Amino acid sequence: LLARARAAPDVDVALPEGFEGELRDYQREGYEWLSRLAHWGAGAVLADEMGLGKTIQTLALLSRRASEGPALVVAPTSVGPNWMAEAARFTPSLKTRAYRGPKREAMLADLSPGDVLVTSYDVLARDGERLAGIPLGTLVLDEAQAVKNVRTRRAQAAAGLQAGYRVALTGTPLENHLGELYSLYRIVAPGLLGSWPSFRQRYALPIERDGDDATRARLAARLRPFLLRRTKDAVAPELPPRTDVVQPVELSEAERRLYEAARRDALTSLADVPTSGRTKAAKEGRFAILAALTRLRRLACHPRLVDASSTVRSSKLAAFLELTDELRQSGRRALVFSQFTSHLAIVREALDLRGIDSLYLDGSTPAGKRARLVERFQEGESGLFLISLKAGGTGLNLTGADTVVHLDPWWNPATEDQASDRAHRIGQTRPVTVVRLVAQGTIEEQVLALHDQKRELADAILEGSDRAARLSKDELVGLLAGDADTPTGADEE
Repeated sequence: LLARARAAPDVDVALPEGFEGELRDYQREGYEWLSRLAHWGAGAVLADEMGLGKTIQTLALLSRRASEGPALVVAPTSVGPNWMAEAARFTPSLKTRAYRGPKREAMLADLSPGDVLVTSYDVLARDGERLAGIPLGTLVLDEAQAVKNVRTRRAQAAAGLQAGYRVALTGTPLENHLGELYSLYRIVAPGLLGSWPSFRQRYALPIERDGDDATRARLAARLRPFLLRRTKDAVAPELPPRTDVVQPVELSEAERRLYEAARRDALTSLADVPTSGRTKAAKEGRFAILAALTRLRRLACHPRLVDASSTVRSSKLAAFLELTDELRQSGRRALVFSQFTSHLAIVREALDLRGIDSLYLDGSTPAGKRARLVERFQEGESGLFLISLKAGGTGLNLTGADTVVHLDPWWNPATEDQASDRAHRIGQTRPVTVVRLVAQGTIEEQVLALHDQKRELADAILEGSDRAARLSKDELVGLLAGDADTPTGADEE
């Protein structure tokens, strides 16, 4: 391993003849980094921010590694068609096929070098045992936050695959806690972070419980050779600016009474609910608390999300409709996100009553229709695109919008950022404004406060990981040969 690591910087990483695209300088650097890591057999996490072209960098790598054996790309169902289209455009010499449907098993019988199968995480979870028997040259996990829970079937299936080289693509390698990072590296670079009890004792508890900056720096140093992250600000200065605005919404007296009544009822009913431990009662207790929190979050949006017969008007809906009028008058076009499809339905109903056209997409939208909706919006058919946060946070290029509206804040800021990056990405020519509607004096303000804590954790671990592609030979060898907790050169930055 040390010998391959020493030789890696001298490997010829010219773009392969089968690749028919042009790479920006930072994309070329990413491709070269992936290629050199492949040479010495280490797994890689390409964690560029959304919209910087992780797919095209990886396609260049797949073209280079075509002779190493068949490749498997695992991506969310909604992202699979984009992989097929981009592969046809940039790597037509690869034989790319969608691994899905009732006859998919037949595809495994005659796989050969140069073949690329594109499948979903759901299919991977179902076919994990079958796919584990196929020797792969390269495994690519796109939107790899999908395997952030080590106990899920999809994460276990991914860990069981045979692959000469494993690459994870994600704009959000760390969303909530360090267990997610551990799950990702357990698949991509088995053994790098040790066993879970060891990792938890050595890193997770000191960092998350005690706020230990020295331990956080050691973990960042250990990951640095295997993690490459570039931000849009750093590598795409031509992108127009993004402005984030929190728009407070004051609830009416009637809404406030409903909200406070629900809050007091929740406190009373949950006062004696057990939540610690792994007993059935504790699990049920945690679910009860989550249900109560969700009820409060719904009430902060619209009373009808809790009581369909309610006649109490929503202050947030009124604020959104006022914002919509302003956007239309100024000729701006917006993506409108909510985690509640029922909330989007109410918004859509209100827009229809006003004679305002809108497009709509959620998790039930078929892939073909999804693509047509994106095309219609990009061509300017409507000024508003209503999208569920889960369905629209990945795999969409919607640079036709210059405004993003989040109707309700989600616990995880990274998920919101991914959704916002549907508009603020390469190809965007206008400044983008991201507006968050937040009901004052409600749980939504607390959710927003959590965002800062989660961003701080992610930034501290990922800071400096854009340097991975430029580590010297001595630094790489030092990280491998020295004490893993105090790698050579780790403190020089």
